[in-house]
Amino acid sequence: MFKTLRNAFKIKDIRDRILYTFFIMVIIRIGSQLPIPGVDRNVFANWFANQNSDAFNFFDAVTGGSFYQMSVFALNITPYITSSIIMQLLTIAIPKLEEMQKEGEEGRKKIAEFTRYLTVALALIESVAMAVGFGRGGYLEEFNALNVIMVVTALTAGSAVLMWFGERITEKGIGNGISIVLVINIISRLPEDLTALYQQFISGKTVAKGVLAAVIVIAIIVAMVVFVILLQDAQRKIPVQYSKKIQGRKQVGGQSSFIPLKVNTAGVIPVIFAQSLLQTPVIVASLLGKGNGTGVGSQILKGLSQSNWCDPSAPVYSIGLVVYIVLIIAFAYFYTSITFNPLEIANNMKKAGGFIPGIRPGKPTSDYLTKLLNYIVFIGAVGLAIVAFVPIFFDGVFNANVSFGGTSIIIIVGVVIETIKQIESQMLVRYYKGFLND
Repeated sequence: MFKTLRNAFKIKDIRDRILYTFFIMVIIRIGSQLPIPGVDRNVFANWFANQNSDAFNFFDAVTGGSFYQMSVFALNITPYITSSIIMQLLTIAIPKLEEMQKEGEEGRKKIAEFTRYLTVALALIESVAMAVGFGRGGYLEEFNALNVIMVVTALTAGSAVLMWFGERITEKGIGNGISIVLVINIISRLPEDLTALYQQFISGKTVAKGVLAAVIVIAIIVAMVVFVILLQDAQRKIPVQYSKKIQGRKQVGGQSSFIPLKVNTAGVIPVIFAQSLLQTPVIVASLLGKGNGTGVGSQILKGLSQSNWCDPSAPVYSIGLVVYIVLIIAFAYFYTSITFNPLEIANNMKKAGGFIPGIRPGKPTSDYLTKLLNYIVFIGAVGLAIVAFVPIFFDGVFNANVSFGGTSIIIIVGVVIETIKQIESQMLVRYYKGFLND
């Protein structure tokens, strides 16, 4: 990786793109510290510190501390991520959008435009709910129309600006801009989390115990990162053979190729889906000041909260963890089914004269791909569940309370790998251009 970056800085065009991306990242981190006018940050910080739900910690992690600081970027790019997922689902459900996606570049531009509009709409809805909820809770300096309008405007504008920054990085920088924004937010919290681990497991211990604890913590983090890298890169290559054809006096075709089926086809989406589904009731209850009683509803909410999972003193709440893992596996299958169509691939192969050795073209090929995909998706889903489970286990058993978890590690590793690959591909394209010009 470092060799790739060193070689990339030798090429002016790529170096300018990297520096442009870095400049935007600096602006984003500065914006994350700009306070929203009309919000009493001290009162809000005290409220946030008293929350027991890990959902707030994760939300604060993906916003780079902006939510805790109640800055203009408090909503960050979460509305854009939500709108992108909604548009992907609508593309499958609405034939018109599906046709638009198949139109090529023009169709994708229209879908991207709809995604922007939906992002602003979601940001507006979320900011109104937050402004009114915080106003009623006494977290605004004054709960009046002017303050509410200022908060709503600042939050909505901040989310829209971050979306614009992400698109500029994609266009003029390196990597996927939205993913880069998300990663820099998560990474910005790592020093604080590592300090918390140091204070809890190493500080104040004897030298031998401190060194042992440090080695164990580092080993666990490194093992998880390596596991995620293997999970992200793993794929099953399905061989495809194309039949030979006679065109004029020449014989064409006959090439061999393959279909790459990624083990982790759905990426981090199943984890985000499962986490959102379980944590949304907990967040709503916390904002309304509910869920602290002894009734059945309160007990269910405690079971849905990650902070109560793997707690040796209250093992019954770990039922929520079992539900969480089942949801991850279910969403992995669901998301893969709407993004990967074996029947369409089989038909396209048949039209192009391609076939999988030993498998007849058409429906048998589709059935074969479906069966193989179900097997691969299960392996990827179990891998995702393991990555999500490990931080929760150490949080519950050893009280290793940090904002980053399996989701954050998957996001960071995935984006870094894709960005490095993009830099390498741009260097390769430039090399071939230079070779042809010579």
